[in-house]
Order: sequence, then C-alpha cells, then structure tokens
Amino acid sequence: MAGLSPEDIQRYSRQIILPEVTESGQQQLADARVLCVGAGGLGSPLALYLAAAGIGTLGLVDFDRVDLSNIQRQVLYASGDVGRPKLEAARERLTALNPATRVVAHPVRLTSDNVMATCQDYDILVDGSDNFPTRYLLNDAAVLLGKPLVHASVFRFEGQLSVFDATRGPCYRCLFPEPPPEALVPSCAEGGVLGMLPGILGCMQALEVVKLVLSRGEPLRGRLLMFDGLAMRWRELPVAKDPDCPLCGDKRTIHSPQDMASMQKDSTTDTELPRISVQELARQLASGQPPVVLDVREPAEFSLAHIPGARLIPLAELPGRLDELNPDHSYVVTCQKGPRGERACSALRQAGFSRLLLLEGGVEAWVAHHGFPP
Repeated sequence: MAGLSPEDIQRYSRQIILPEVTESGQQQLADARVLCVGAGGLGSPLALYLAAAGIGTLGLVDFDRVDLSNIQRQVLYASGDVGRPKLEAARERLTALNPATRVVAHPVRLTSDNVMATCQDYDILVDGSDNFPTRYLLNDAAVLLGKPLVHASVFRFEGQLSVFDATRGPCYRCLFPEPPPEALVPSCAEGGVLGMLPGILGCMQALEVVKLVLSRGEPLRGRLLMFDGLAMRWRELPVAKDPDCPLCGDKRTIHSPQDMASMQKDSTTDTELPRISVQELARQLASGQPPVVLDVREPAEFSLAHIPGARLIPLAELPGRLDELNPDHSYVVTCQKGPRGERACSALRQAGFSRLLLLEGGVEAWVAHHGFPP
C-alpha cells in the first residue's frame, strides 16, 4: 500500500487515534504479512479481527470443509456454508469485511515437505491448529526461518496463549519437548469445547499479532498465559529458553522441520488389531447372531449419537467393570473416532478377551454412513 487513503483513515479512525498506532502504525499493519494455520475455532476470530484491523496480507492454511458442528464456534462461517471448502467461504467473508486485506489461501495439510515454503513469505506465524504434529511442524519452521509464532490452544473451558520467538526467547519445544500420545489428548469432538473459549483466545492471538507488528507493549515472549473459563481466572507461568532444546538450544540436533505424527503413537495401542467397517457391522447387526457393540465414550457423547443396541462403558470405568463382560462373546469396540477404542481393546486383550474388532472410524463413521438416529 502506497499510503493511507481518506477511506482508510475513516475506516481505521478509532485505532489511528491511539498514540500507540497513529497513521504510521496503520501503515505498518497494511504492510504486514501474517499466516494463520487453521481456519477453525481459533482461526475464525483471529482472521476476522486481523482483517478488520487492516492487516495487508493474511494467509490461511486449511484443507477442510465446513461441517454443521463447526458453526457453534467457527464464526467465520454461516449455516449456508456447510459443505463448502473452508478457505473458499473464509476468503469470501473476509473480503466482504475488508476488501483491502489480501487473503491468500493455502488449501494444504502442512508436512515437513511444504511447511517452509508455505511460511517463508510471511512476517508472523500464528498457530490456530488443533493437533500436536502441526504445532511442532509450525514451531520448527518458525525457529528455522527466524519468525515469531503466536500460539494458542483450547480444551473444554481452558486455554493457553504464548508467543514463541527463538531469536529472543524460548520456542514451543523448550516448553513441550515431545507431544503426548495421541490417545491421551481428546479432540474437540471427543472432549468438547465451549465456543466462547476459542473466541477469547483467538482474539488475544490477534492482539499479540498487532503488538508484534507495531512493536508496542509487552508480547507474551517467555510467558505462558493460562485461562480457566469456569473460574474466570488467569494465571501466568514463566517459560525459560532450554539450552538443551534440540531445535533452538546450544547444540541443536534438528536442522529441518520434523513430522511428529509418528511420535504420537501410544505404546498401549495395537496397530495389528482387527478392524471392521461400518457397512460390515451393519450387516452383522442385522444377522441372527450379532456381536456386542461396546461404546467406550462418555455418556454425553453417547446421548448425542450411538449405534443401535450398543453397550456403554466409558474407557475410564472399563478396568473396574470387566466382570460385566463375557470373554467368550464377540465385541466390536468403538469410540468417537478410534484412539480410545484402541486403548480399550488393548486393555481387554490383557484381561483375556480375544474376540475383538475395532470399528473403523468409530461412531463418526457410523453417523456419516447411516445418519443420526431419529
């Protein structure tokens, strides 16, 4: 942008009058290039407020389509967008909000092969993802490219926020050297999330981005801000740079982005476990000798949708309720998507159950094929 037009000055007048912004700062925002990875619960408020503030170039990384279950928290989208590619709907909404913001769509899943090329042309990277492999990939790229990374994550009623900048402080690996096993980290579909939580944290990410662009205030470098929405309390933890960090430490051993998905495998799961498709399960349930469907989700999940005739025993209760099951019976074990079902099967095998099948795709796959029960 060559300079602020009269329309720009009117549009951004309420922030231009701030002594921390002024016309000069507004021009900095117009010149800034920000990449947001994830256009979901965090990315929605983040993108809306950055576009409204006048960020000149806003990159969005996502490869998903809008699902009806997204609307509750992903405020970029309307009910009429269900089924559309997220980035198509997001670009349309953001352009309508502020035509001066150039929205660049990256409809890809980040991998070690493409993350550097995707991130290299941006000044600031923002983590709006919902999984650990992407968080570590993005952190690796940020450190190797020398760019700040604005991080947030949410779960149920809790959230956390920080700015990782290895040129001036710790990186994400300094705080979390390795990701936890995937089965121990429920997704939003499994654990739930109240829509206001990503709204709050996404807006705070946008604020940190603006502070970084303007070089104003105190960004959250070296600090982890933790939020408890139920108690409405914030607490702050210091985060020190780890001299032994394999990525940004004194003797680094990581020199390129690492795909972390393989590190999330839970040793308690069995990759050779026999599986059954939802189509085959439906056929067996209609037969004269149907298997017992064992659902290991939580009661609230079960009440929303379940396979007809399924028996509910939550995973946490399974070890204490094994006497309710017969080792001679055949069981099809399911959860929402699969990880908890794998852990349940491993526990059952150790207890002497051998006639086990894991439902491929879990209840989500069943609902996708058969629909919700009336």
